[in-house]
Amino acid sequence: MPHIYVDGCEIQYEVKGRGEVVLLLHGLGSSLLDWEMQVPALAERYTVVAVDLRGHGRSGKPPGPYRIATFAADVAELLRRLALGPAHVVGFSMGGMIGFQLAVDAPSLVRSLVVVNSAPAFVPRTWREHLAVVQRLVALRLLGVRGFARKIAAMNFPRSDQEALRQKLAARLGQNDEAAYLAATKAILGWSVAERIGTIRCPVLVVTGDKDYTPVAAKEAYAARIPRGRVAVVADSRHCTPIDQPEAFNRLLLDFLEEQATAPAEHEEVCHGA
Repeated sequence: MPHIYVDGCEIQYEVKGRGEVVLLLHGLGSSLLDWEMQVPALAERYTVVAVDLRGHGRSGKPPGPYRIATFAADVAELLRRLALGPAHVVGFSMGGMIGFQLAVDAPSLVRSLVVVNSAPAFVPRTWREHLAVVQRLVALRLLGVRGFARKIAAMNFPRSDQEALRQKLAARLGQNDEAAYLAATKAILGWSVAERIGTIRCPVLVVTGDKDYTPVAAKEAYAARIPRGRVAVVADSRHCTPIDQPEAFNRLLLDFLEEQATAPAEHEEVCHGA
């Protein structure tokens, strides 16, 4: 795989296809393999750049602490070195958080943004939310990475007909370096750019599974604060929408990207003038 070094950390990536650039950012504890059902469809029309974030996949795993802003700076540097910006940025879960961070920190690199089952903040406020965080960290410590991976896979793919997906996700998450996974988990806790999302001027599509961890209403509330934001709901989908409903997700994504191709002048004026 091709790679670059950012602050001494090796960042691995893949590039396929030809056309406008689509940057794919995976979820916590995963890798660019999150997008295996999207890359072939996208590469027919676009240059697809899929990244293994630091601490994940085949990229370097330096000691923590990690920060969402660091992940965003890594991919910004990748786009700059490869002269591939501005890109259509697509982020799943933690990748969506990184997409938000990139959009507010380096708007000239983001032509449009798609966030999937994600949010512009992860700040526990109620005792239930704090308890959920503690339970997650304790479960990781007690079960280890592989045991925790099986738990997460079962939550995301509970049906009997999803056995193959369940096993695949458990195997993928179970390969994590425990220290790097914990550092990435802690990077999310307390992170927020919620107060800055009103400054995002490029088109934003918020995709949510109807059975995601957080309700559709929560996504609708923050999308309403983004000038060109909107929400699309995928039926019969939990947190891993690109994996459990790839055909429906791909249609949404490709239609959204096609929309952007019809109005490039408007984007340049709005995004780069921010």
